[in-house]
Amino acid sequence: MSEQQRKRALVYHAKPKPGKIEMVPTKSYRTQRDLALAYSPGVAAPCQEIEKDPRNSYQYTNKGNLVAVISNGTAVLGLGDIGPEASKPVMEGKGLLFKIFADIDVFDIEVDAKDPEAFIQAVKAIAPTFGGINLEDIKAPEAFEIEQRLKEELDIPVMHDDQHGTAIISCAALLNALELAEKKIEDVRIVVSGAGAAAVSCTRLYQAFGLKRENIVMTDSRGVIRQDRESLPAPKDEFATHLDLHTLEEALEGADVFIGLSKADILSSETLLTMAKNPIVFAMANPDPEIAYQKAVDTRDDIIMATGRSDHPNQVNNVLGFPFIFRGALDVRATKINEAMKMAAVRALAELAKEPVPEQVNIAYGQTRLTFGRNYIIPKPFDPRLIEVVPPAVAKAAMESGIAQEPIEDWEAYTEELAQRLNSDQKLVRLIHDRAKIDPKRIVFAEADQIDVLKAAQIVAEEGIAQPILLGNRQRIDALMKTLEFEGDIEIIDPKAEEENERRSRYAQHFWKAQQRKGRTLYDAERLMRERNYFASMMVEIGEADGMLSGYSRNYPSVVKPILETVGSAKGSTRIAATNLMITKRGPMFISDTSINVNPTAKELAKIAHMTSRTASYFGINPQVAMLSFSNFGSSNFDEAKKVSEAVAYLHRHYPDISVDGPIQSDFALNRKMLEERFPFSSLTGKKVNVLIFPNLDAANITYKLLKELNEALSIGPILMGLNKPIHILQLGASVDEIVNMTAVTVIDAQQRQQTTL
Repeated sequence: MSEQQRKRALVYHAKPKPGKIEMVPTKSYRTQRDLALAYSPGVAAPCQEIEKDPRNSYQYTNKGNLVAVISNGTAVLGLGDIGPEASKPVMEGKGLLFKIFADIDVFDIEVDAKDPEAFIQAVKAIAPTFGGINLEDIKAPEAFEIEQRLKEELDIPVMHDDQHGTAIISCAALLNALELAEKKIEDVRIVVSGAGAAAVSCTRLYQAFGLKRENIVMTDSRGVIRQDRESLPAPKDEFATHLDLHTLEEALEGADVFIGLSKADILSSETLLTMAKNPIVFAMANPDPEIAYQKAVDTRDDIIMATGRSDHPNQVNNVLGFPFIFRGALDVRATKINEAMKMAAVRALAELAKEPVPEQVNIAYGQTRLTFGRNYIIPKPFDPRLIEVVPPAVAKAAMESGIAQEPIEDWEAYTEELAQRLNSDQKLVRLIHDRAKIDPKRIVFAEADQIDVLKAAQIVAEEGIAQPILLGNRQRIDALMKTLEFEGDIEIIDPKAEEENERRSRYAQHFWKAQQRKGRTLYDAERLMRERNYFASMMVEIGEADGMLSGYSRNYPSVVKPILETVGSAKGSTRIAATNLMITKRGPMFISDTSINVNPTAKELAKIAHMTSRTASYFGINPQVAMLSFSNFGSSNFDEAKKVSEAVAYLHRHYPDISVDGPIQSDFALNRKMLEERFPFSSLTGKKVNVLIFPNLDAANITYKLLKELNEALSIGPILMGLNKPIHILQLGASVDEIVNMTAVTVIDAQQRQQTTL
């Protein structure tokens, strides 16, 4: 980690308030009546019910959705034994993952106890608070004893994720890899590099699926773990071999599978070549694998490889497992997480990788079509189906093995409930950033001499989201870059500088040829090219940049005019419009038109709806469009309502594939129960509306800003639609995060256009 990255990490954890998680009330607390129910005297009633039967705590408290992430900080990934207090940021991070992936609440608990017995007693003493316990970053061999004791002595689910998380995910990947290699698990010879908690748990789980003990060779820092080694501790003695093998190189000769849970660069190309046909190599050391991915695939074209890294295919990522395993266990109030539940999770993950991948996942990972094969043997971490597939499998296994205290009866309703749990997350932002990183584009920041714009440019450069081109006063940009410690090979252009005379002249000629029959002179063109928005737009127009962002310091009309004159509207587009992507508690919502069209006609409104629908699709979202009004389905004869009716009719005639209806009031559009009860005939009935088209600019602009300020909904936009080039305009005074998000959107826009032209 560079010093600059270190500083950013510290600021991230410290500002605007320390830490990464907080408690949020789930009940009303606005009135004296509310407070009397929440605390004294109302709280006495549930206390008495729980006293009668402790199981009532699941009904009257948050115990059923509360997991403790507990560590003593003795084996923190990449850091070692750093102690309980220093491990707290990691435990908070684990709590964050529980929440955003499975909607599970977490208290992180750091215990100052290295002695296993003291640790066990501390956890047992606080266990009544929780519905489950996730043990984390506890060193082996103590981790084995601690987990086993707590599983035996507590009646709630307990799992040490460092052991079982990697085991479950890698096992699912292994089953699929073996299928592709046309090998059976009971026949293959496997070499495990590493003998820690994760390695032992992985190997045990593989055995549960049929791997034979005699086909396992495990190595540690001293070489092959052999039966003749003196003073062999548990659990290493469990995997000691009688074979006359001493080194990793000897063990891998003719082996079918390599499981790496040790350290970087211990597997050479020469050794890899000695493995059997169609070798399976899981090099899972982090951050650097046992053999570099590119080196491995260059060495063997028949290899099936997985790593722990997100920048290579087949990432073995624990986040595919632990949130969803606990989700299933909590939802049936399982008394433990047993082998049957872990094996059910393995099978669910393995089977999911064989199913057709949703377009949202393809788009997020920049793939035309992810399909089951050597480069896709395990689901992607942001696959939205995970929460609908893994928890039910785990819950069913708990029920079948007799440890579920609250069996599920309506599985369809349960699956629907699981899908709804993720509506409050902001994973779509991560998906947008990740997709941009796949193929970063050259984006002009037309106001790079503004400190917040430059901060955003620094982030997108360092994160690999885009290749920024900085436009503005060179001296000011240089000074600000020094202040920000913004370094690197970054292009800086001052449109007014003398060294740009040739480029300005060239741009002016191009612009004049396009505008000479619209009243512009060559002198006008040369003068305009000294203005940043004309200059930047022309860079995009002639292909010297892939996209552009502006508007941070200037009002909308003054920025839109140069763009329209320079690049114009897209072929077949009669006008441009703007939409805002709002990340709300009910999921992503597109709101249009928020910035351009003051009072569109019916036909223009229909065109806006069509463009917004296409934009939603670019983000992998299946658009369900509501055309909003103050009336419902023709209940008013006012011109404004009739305009919306005409727009809906136009859409049905010309774009029958779009799921759209209206005029409809916003509450009916967003409340599926109300819509079904009052207007069952609507084509939106039973669907989740995610695109709202407003009848005029007033309504759309006011609504999205109210959502942003009052409900703290994240806004990405305005996203311009209908332009001939990937150019977008920032809100006046946009935050650094908003500029970064809009940069990613601009990159995706450029990617999409490039794919369309190929």
